[in-house]
Parts: sequence; structure tokens; C-alpha cells
Amino acid sequence: MTDYLLLLAGLALLLFGGDLLVRGAVGLAEKLLVPPLIVGLTIVSFGTSAPELFISVEAALLGKAGIAVGNIVGSNIANVLLVLGVPALFRSCACGAEGIGKNLIVLLGVTVVFMGMMVKGRLEFYDGAILFALLVLYLFDQFQTAKNKSRSANHNNKIAHGHGVADYHDEVENVPTTNWTIALMLVVGLVLLPLGAKFTVDSASSIASSWHVSNEVIGLTVVAIGTSLPELAASVMAVYRGNTSLALGNVVGSNIFNITAIMGITAMVIPLDVGEQIIRFDMLVMLAAAIGLAVLAYKGKTIGTVGGVIMSGLYAAYIALTLVY
Repeated sequence: MTDYLLLLAGLALLLFGGDLLVRGAVGLAEKLLVPPLIVGLTIVSFGTSAPELFISVEAALLGKAGIAVGNIVGSNIANVLLVLGVPALFRSCACGAEGIGKNLIVLLGVTVVFMGMMVKGRLEFYDGAILFALLVLYLFDQFQTAKNKSRSANHNNKIAHGHGVADYHDEVENVPTTNWTIALMLVVGLVLLPLGAKFTVDSASSIASSWHVSNEVIGLTVVAIGTSLPELAASVMAVYRGNTSLALGNVVGSNIFNITAIMGITAMVIPLDVGEQIIRFDMLVMLAAAIGLAVLAYKGKTIGTVGGVIMSGLYAAYIALTLVY
């Protein structure tokens, strides 16, 4: 029972600490007059992936590579089937959002590259460097695209540069404005994240032993679901507000960051062994989920209640298979 309580406490610390870090970092960036475009593409994107990063690095340093790799593969599966499936149970989610096509191509591309690296059975420093380089290229392209759109919109609407509403405010609410609040959020967030990561990794490893399953399985299931909760909450709120394109964008962007940033940084810190189960089964499910999402977007389909039930059911089936495979 202690391990389960520590796991819940660890995940809660990760989620709370990650939220504080993001809001504090955004508040600091606004104080320093960092352009909203940069804030949205870098600070918010990296900050919302902080729980996965701390867990993966902590697990890798403790020699529990199964949790590190399983967390990312499992999170990418959960993000598609669960994070999009559950909100669709309550409100239809359109998959044909403007500009999503190129991002889905990027997601498919980095997924295939990541799979090619995992097939070797080990992620080395150079694998992480390649993944991180792909992230830099992706961010540069996103920056150029967003900047061009911003200029076009400002010109067409005769809006002075810098006076538009920053898109990241749809994702990050209650940004602090006072110096002491910003500092407090940053400090508390940076304290809670590693603490939460330690609790989560240690307890997850103990639970894996008690269940007589591998660290990979716990990373793919319990830990992956826990670290996907922020994306799930964001998607539910986005769909509830009628902003379904934000829900889809969150999932695609999060999956790209999980592979390129989290796995990239972690593999550069310490090499990671990849379990046979992930190579034989789970990475194929990850690819299938990405392809399925790309097909839905290409055809401009809408995920309704039936689709939500199917996706949620597929995820439940995947969890069951993973636990008994």
C-alpha cells in the first residue's frame, strides 16, 4: 500500500510542479518581454513535458531504462487513444485542423526514426543527439511558419505588431505577474519535479516487482497514464470550450516533443537499453496510433461518441494485452 501511495504522491508532485514551473517560466518570459511566439513554441512546450523529462532522466540514472523508454512509448499511445478518445465521448472532435497536416507528417517521420533506433536494442548518445537535432529543426520551422502567419494576420487586420493575443494563453492560465510570485512558482516547481520523479520511479519499480512484471510494463501503463493526465485535462477543457483544434494540436505536439526532446535529452545523458517487448509489440502500436490519427486528419474526419468509445476501448484492450503479453 505504501508503494501505491508513493506513486500517487509522486505523480501529484510531478503534475503540480510541472504546472507551477510552466506558469512561472511564462511569467518570467513576459517580464523579460520575450516575444509571445517564442514563449508558446519553446517555454510552454518544454514546460508541459517536464514531468516526462524528469521521470525519464531519473529512471535512466537509476538503471531503470524500461521505465524511461516505456513512459515515452506508452505516453504517445495514451495521447492518441485516451487523450483524444475520452473528450470525444462528450463532444465531437474535428481532426481536420488547419496546419495540422505538416505536423502529423513530422510526427510520423520522427516516430519511424525513433523506431529504427529502438530496433538496435539500445539508444546511444548519438541517437539522442539526432533526435534533439530534429527537435531544433522542427522548432525552427514552426517559428518561421508562425511568424509568417502573424505578419500576414497583422497586415490584413492592420494590427500593430505585438498586440495580438498570445496563443499560449489558451493552454496556460493564471500566469503570475509579480516578481515574488514568479520566483516562488519557479523555485517550488523545480523542487517538486525531481522529488516527484524519485517517488514515481522508486514506487513504480517496487510495484513492478510485486506484480511480477517488468519495468517496461509499468512504464507503458501506470507511469504513462499518469504523465498523460495534463494532456488529458487540457484536451477535455479545450473540447469543452469548443476549441477542438487545440486538443488535436496538443496531442501531436506532445508526441513530437516526447520523442525528440525527452528521449533525445535522456539518451544524451545516459544510454538506454530497449526491452524486447517494446520492440516486438509496443512501438508498433505507437506507430499504428500515429498512422490512424494521420488518416483521420487527412480525410477531415470528426471523432464523435462512437469514435471515442472505439478509441477508449482500444486503449483498454492495449493495457490488458500489455499486462499479460
